[in-house]
Amino acid sequence: MLDVLFIGLSLGSVLLLVALGLAITYGAMGVINMAHGEMVMIGAYVTVLSGIWLGANIFVAIPLAFIVTALLGLLIERVVVRKLYGRLLDTLLATWGIAILIQQAVRLEFGLSFLGIHIQGLGPGLQNVAVPAFLQGTFMIGGAEINRYRAFIIVVTTILALLTWLIMYRTAIGTQVRAIIRNPKMAAACGINVQRVNALTFAFGSGLAGIAGVMMSGFKTVFPDMGTSMVVDGFLVVVMGGVGSLLGSVLSAGILGEINGLVAAATNDILARAVVFGIVIAIIILKPKGLFALKGR
Repeated sequence: MLDVLFIGLSLGSVLLLVALGLAITYGAMGVINMAHGEMVMIGAYVTVLSGIWLGANIFVAIPLAFIVTALLGLLIERVVVRKLYGRLLDTLLATWGIAILIQQAVRLEFGLSFLGIHIQGLGPGLQNVAVPAFLQGTFMIGGAEINRYRAFIIVVTTILALLTWLIMYRTAIGTQVRAIIRNPKMAAACGINVQRVNALTFAFGSGLAGIAGVMMSGFKTVFPDMGTSMVVDGFLVVVMGGVGSLLGSVLSAGILGEINGLVAAATNDILARAVVFGIVIAIIILKPKGLFALKGR
């Protein structure tokens, strides 16, 4: 039983990494970023490419993925999203289009395949990432076999969640983000540079999604549209936890991960997904603002 609970906790950890960025950007900026899942995919491909071209392991890939996806997120915010604030449907459609473009660019190796140039590690095929030897295998806790890599995912997620909390609640930029979440017009009237804070927030959220991709690459095949389902899962966590609430995101990610793990172990993955969606729908009906909402959606 302990090993099943542990699997659920590791699933919840990946969900949390994806949802943390969404919780902040959706809460502060009111943007439904459908390209967030592609940041996960880019992070996974950074892991693949750094292994092929640099001979780097997953530990080197973590900061690399954060930097690459944060810069890409910053570019998306400045070129597209910044012009669409306050237009929820437009941002949804625009970021969805960006997600499709990123997917196709990876499939076509950034378009170079038209010129007969191929980049090893990209394209429409499947890729796998080798996990370092000391993260392979299992260890024993209370008579239960615990997967080392899943334990590593939980540790990384815990560190990043604490770091995000420290940034949000113990730094000036975090105070500004929380002020924008509460009331962006009042925050601007008080002298906060809302555009700058939004750009940094978007970049940070994208970077966290990139790290989630690194974590996923160790136990899941890497392919161009792997992030499509992740953005849905991330929004499930945000909706259940409440807009802009880090605590809500942490708890809802853990709850949904455990439910998914337990139901999947007892039945199958398809029924587990159905149960998770049913629970989220029930929460939307019974508590529309989420479990720990700072404001309504």
